[in-house]
Amino acid sequence: MPDPEVSRELARLRDELRRHEYLYYVLDQPVISDAEYDRLMRDLQRLEAAHPELSTEDSPTQRVGGKAREGFLKVTHSSPMLSLDNALNEAELMAFDKRIRDLLGDEPYHYVAELKMDGLSMAALYREGRFMQAVTRGDGVIGEDVTENARTIRSLPLSVESELTDFEVRGETVMNRSAFERLNGTREDQGLNRFANPRNAAAGSLRLLEPSVTASRRLDFYPYYLLSGGKFVFDSQWGALEWLAKHHFKVNAHRSLCANVVEVLAFCRGWEDRRETLPYEIDGVVIKIDSVTQQQRLGFTAKSPRWAIAFKYAARQAESEVEDISVQVGRTGALTPVAHLKPVSIGGVTVSRATLHNEDEIERLGLRIGDIVVVERSGDVIPKVVRVKTQGSYRRAFRMPAVCPVCGGKVVREPGESASRCINTCCPARVKESILHFSSRGVMNIDGLGDAVVDQLVESGLVRSVADLYALTVENLLTLERMGPKSAANLVRNIANSKKMPLPRVISALGIRFVGERTSQFLSEEFGSLARIMAATDEELQKAGEVGPKIADSILEFFKEAHNRDLVEKLRAIGLKLEYDKPKSDGKGSLAGLVFVLTGSLEALKREEAASRIQNLGGTVTSSVSKKTSYVVAGSEPGSKLERARQLKVPVIDELQLIQMLEGTEQNK
Repeated sequence: MPDPEVSRELARLRDELRRHEYLYYVLDQPVISDAEYDRLMRDLQRLEAAHPELSTEDSPTQRVGGKAREGFLKVTHSSPMLSLDNALNEAELMAFDKRIRDLLGDEPYHYVAELKMDGLSMAALYREGRFMQAVTRGDGVIGEDVTENARTIRSLPLSVESELTDFEVRGETVMNRSAFERLNGTREDQGLNRFANPRNAAAGSLRLLEPSVTASRRLDFYPYYLLSGGKFVFDSQWGALEWLAKHHFKVNAHRSLCANVVEVLAFCRGWEDRRETLPYEIDGVVIKIDSVTQQQRLGFTAKSPRWAIAFKYAARQAESEVEDISVQVGRTGALTPVAHLKPVSIGGVTVSRATLHNEDEIERLGLRIGDIVVVERSGDVIPKVVRVKTQGSYRRAFRMPAVCPVCGGKVVREPGESASRCINTCCPARVKESILHFSSRGVMNIDGLGDAVVDQLVESGLVRSVADLYALTVENLLTLERMGPKSAANLVRNIANSKKMPLPRVISALGIRFVGERTSQFLSEEFGSLARIMAATDEELQKAGEVGPKIADSILEFFKEAHNRDLVEKLRAIGLKLEYDKPKSDGKGSLAGLVFVLTGSLEALKREEAASRIQNLGGTVTSSVSKKTSYVVAGSEPGSKLERARQLKVPVIDELQLIQMLEGTEQNK
């Protein structure tokens, strides 16, 4: 019989974590720090690992854990997920209303107006109150099973307490703008192409074959229909939305119950002017008859319901002259050409600048300074140049500068890449992002250094590089807004504690392009100190695990920059660990004779801690998968080692199974 005390503690932890997920991911009102949330999650993971018989599929620990697929199963929807007709202007919307009036006669009716979010439609199915399956819209009749990926969406409840036990929730899976920019920044760092827009990014993320990667993309799910057995549950669309919101689904708060088409038009006009203020992209408004009884009488055409329509906002374009092209330095050091335009009004907003992305895009457009161009604002983060309309009389070409326009550091464009970059980590244009990366949980783990604090530290001049963090005092921090004595003391203590982080974390914290957690570990194991890495040749660097010509070149370029070498010396003087303390094992212990390969990012256990605990129990940790490998431990974004393990039929375990093994609750096989 399960210990009642253990069962109660498991229930308490799960309820507490679900409450904090709802506060953070649905209401955007967190009440605890990330570190406290992580502590609760680790407590739950360890308790579940010790009592696997008490594990449940709707536990917060089960957000990520499904296995990668070879493909996606096809699933038939309970009822068709039909597309909507479009109204491209107000006259077409008025014509839609006239058709409704003609069909319903004198009968009164109401509309529900909802923002048309630009993402991927998905159906989430619940059985006995638990999330069981997620299916993409597909062709409207048959979609693809994306259950394991959808499980990682934190705003999608895994369980619902309600008198309604078996139901289906249809909605839109989206990626907000800040997550989109972070993802594209990461892809640029990895030498990959940027996603064109958040919709493409959301669709691509939901259909990845590795759920752990989907989890890192921070998708959101906004519901708009509630069904059971393929039919609507309530007679009111508004009532269904209220039920969903009450039961902790992330229903869009920007909706309106409208008495007539005049109120609908006012809603549409209001959000067309304000849509750039939203954290996500919309491309219009969906208008539905509120009464389901009236919907049924109105019926359907072959492709769409007669009782709903999508009012689409037009792409906003205008023509302007390119007066100059300057360069701005982004958070990753990428130099982005920006067109300076003769000011022009687009959708009520005066536009004087537009992105040109990179040199290749300028050449593709055939653009020169002095040309007349078409500029568009269609929900993108910033306006963009669509095409050249007329070549200017006095044209001149743009040339990317050889040195950074902000700091004078060296600018490098790697072969085969589209972006040129400043490689000075202390460049003022990069310093905020450098600090956020340096202090993040997977790196130096300095809790309390969020965006708002970092902005103030940099703008006040208190911090000009990551090394300046270690000179901060409580008195310094008390000059910042919303910083009290306790928070200031905690932050100073957290910064001081980060000096204990091992060499792999320090290497990762430097922000060398292509050098993340795994590569930092391999470099530490191969060279033993940062000094030896800095002195290594191209050939020597490539002896480290997973370091090829591209990564070796990036490391060499990084340490050629004087600012970066100066930063390392400052960190050495401060007392950070620049030597690698490799864990030693006497070959005895419960894991003696077992060979492990760690791939991807671990959450409860960081890579160094996992490797140390394995080695302390007599196991061996290597960097490559072979027939001698006993287990591959796969975290998020595991990379090619996972595929190699499958080819060699090496057992693959996840982080929870590793914890069970380390704590002696699972027998080795």
